Amino acid sequence: MNEITTHTFDEQLSRNVGLDLVRVTETTALAAGSWVGSGDFANAHRAATRAMADALNTLEMNGHIVIGEEDRLGEDSPLCSGQSVGTGQGPEVDILVDPIDGTNLLINGKPGAVSVVGIAPRGTVWSPVSARYMEKIVVDQRAAAALVPQCMDAPAAWTLALIARHKKKSVRDLSVIVLERSRNQDLIEEIRECGARVLLREEGDAEGALIAATNDTDVDVLMGIGGVSQGVLAACAVKASGGAMLARLRPQDEAERESIRKAGLDENRILSCSELVNSNQIFFAATSITGGALMRAMQFWGNYASTHSLLIRSETGTRRIIHAEHGTHL
Repeated sequence: MNEITTHTFDEQLSRNVGLDLVRVTETTALAAGSWVGSGDFANAHRAATRAMADALNTLEMNGHIVIGEEDRLGEDSPLCSGQSVGTGQGPEVDILVDPIDGTNLLINGKPGAVSVVGIAPRGTVWSPVSARYMEKIVVDQRAAAALVPQCMDAPAAWTLALIARHKKKSVRDLSVIVLERSRNQDLIEEIRECGARVLLREEGDAEGALIAATNDTDVDVLMGIGGVSQGVLAACAVKASGGAMLARLRPQDEAERESIRKAGLDENRILSCSELVNSNQIFFAATSITGGALMRAMQFWGNYASTHSLLIRSETGTRRIIHAEHGTHL
């Protein structure tokens, strides 16, 4: 990063751009909240994406989306990777977005749906290009020293024993979040065989990583294969929280493997959190939509709504829980 960019970004930090990001996730959550329990994936996704794009474009920054919303609906998205957002005036930054992490949870009225945004200086966020799937291990600060590259190839029992030792627990007292997918079935059986508790999630990979990286929750680790976009987003939250993460691309078919090769990516490379996000100037904001382990659900009454958000700033180690009340016209 050049001297001019660093200086400009530091000036923006002094105004705490993170609070602006919370307004973005709040606005997105309010737009998505109208679709809770609706069963309508397309309109929920569309409303949240448009709201987030509009909110981001009001911020004084020259933003470049590194992790975005690709064409899930078969139509162009204003938040696709490679798009520019912001006014164009201000710091040059990488932006990571997921208007709704857990859209199916939201439209079915289930807990765990959140709106998330991450921001870091331009050029500091690893871009997975055409990769879709990633294997991940995430722990909080107390177990950070337990994660070594060997964990990615070792049996689950070995890795969990290391984590348990650092957390001064027995393996049977550990709780492990795993995405409920057939590709993770062997891992699920391994974890169960060594006695740890398995907490299966239908969706919400990024929120699951955030829970695992947060001290003093009932979760000790996230493991398994999930989305690569959610993985890089999670890396922002994990690094800002002081936790640790290991990741590796895990293509699920030959077409994805060939796409990765053409992009010059190494599917065998084990990435640390700092390689996924090579900066300590990170802001991560999340607003709960349907509630979860860290934040309460949105509530609507009359002409008002209430939101609960989390803001993490890595440089200072600050975590803010923000409760706000809004006029629904906002």
